[in-house]
Amino acid sequence: QVQLVESGGGLVQAGGSLRLSCAASGSFFRINAMGWYRQAPGKQRELVATVTNGGSTNYADSVKGRFTISRDNTKNTVYLQMNSLNPEDTAVYYCNAIVSHWTGQRDYWGQGTQVTVSS
Repeated sequence: QVQLVESGGGLVQAGGSLRLSCAASGSFFRINAMGWYRQAPGKQRELVATVTNGGSTNYADSVKGRFTISRDNTKNTVYLQMNSLNPEDTAVYYCNAIVSHWTGQRDYWGQGTQVTVSS
């Protein structure tokens, strides 16, 4: 079983920055990939950024050049540095992890952290 705990959300003005963190804990063989997704009110959850165990990254077009995802494998933690924020970035941000157990691979989600960007 794995738990993901997000932190770093809050209220920021347009043009500002925030850094989100997500720490994984529990029993597992390895974390193969981690990422961030977000869901705005009345919208579907969408991918923001992911990073694999080998370091490959993927970003949504809407955040390229503004957001940076990074991972500290020694701490089982993923970060999302968000710069040049705009009101369209307002959403609940969820941490995701694809985890290998001895019995197979499973997908986990954090509880979410609110990011609000004011004009």
